[in-house]
Amino acid sequence: MVGERSHARGPSSYVMFDIVTAGLAPSMALLLFSSILLFILQCSSAQPSPGYYLSSRFKPLPGFYHGYNTLWGPQHQTVSADQSSVAIWLDRSSGSGFKSNRPFRSGYFAASIKLQPGDTAGVITAFYVSSLLANSRCRLACFLLSNNQVHPGFHDEVDIEFLGTTPGRPYKLQTNVYVKGSGDGRVIGREMKFHLWFDPAADFHHYAILWNPNEIAFFVDDIPIRRYPRRSGDTFPLRPMWVYGTIWDASSWATDNGKHRVDYRHQPFVARFTRFVVRGCSAYAPPGCRPVPSSPSGFGLSKQQLAAMAWAQRNYMVYDYCRDDQRDRSLTPECWA
Repeated sequence: MVGERSHARGPSSYVMFDIVTAGLAPSMALLLFSSILLFILQCSSAQPSPGYYLSSRFKPLPGFYHGYNTLWGPQHQTVSADQSSVAIWLDRSSGSGFKSNRPFRSGYFAASIKLQPGDTAGVITAFYVSSLLANSRCRLACFLLSNNQVHPGFHDEVDIEFLGTTPGRPYKLQTNVYVKGSGDGRVIGREMKFHLWFDPAADFHHYAILWNPNEIAFFVDDIPIRRYPRRSGDTFPLRPMWVYGTIWDASSWATDNGKHRVDYRHQPFVARFTRFVVRGCSAYAPPGCRPVPSSPSGFGLSKQQLAAMAWAQRNYMVYDYCRDDQRDRSLTPECWA
């Protein structure tokens, strides 16, 4: 009879409610049902396992200078005695940055990063790869790939940027891909922005960019948050790039489109990096050098990785350039392929 009555009312959760709460007072039954529902909701939003942990496959660099050198602002940069970590900071006089010793044509580039707490409006912390040798864009913290110094005004770049924020509001992590033209007046950004499922200023977390001839993937603690597949050579970076980490003043756009600027009463703004991983095919490697795979099967994400990425995008993505109706769709054909 319980099953028949519950089936007539609808979802199976009611079956559980009837069975578990039989004989309980209404107030106790309601409290128990609320607890069960809360548990189910928490489980649905819990961080999933990606099933494949790239960060555990590669040893960190034995020392910072084994993979990087100071790019600018040496007086705003401190390397630990054992070279296991580096702190870079921004104050009213300058920011700071570092750059890989070699350019790469593919690879897995990662670091554990801890951000500044409190009021960091206008500050950018970035980790990126770029064909730009001295990138002037990066001011809280950037971790990126770029080749701009070799191809000024016509360079490629892949970014992880932490957009500074005001007290009580979370950081935004912005991922971006530029192809052949950032800085020449026709900047075509391919931004996806996320809130995170933790406080990035409370502790170190691992952030990574994987770039191979078929795809670019962005990872947070091994959870893939974005995959950018190669659909054509016109929308995918294929030229060698360097790896960068920077911190800088981006008051003109970083926080609420420039509404909140850097408040230097809170200086210095410090970003800390450790557990550097630089693994891949340098620009000087032989043609037979094999790119780093993104999953156990090789290229492309596994089903479990895709499920983890769907979880991150469903719960934490706050902007996707492909869903922005104000964008000129002719400039981003990969969105509509």
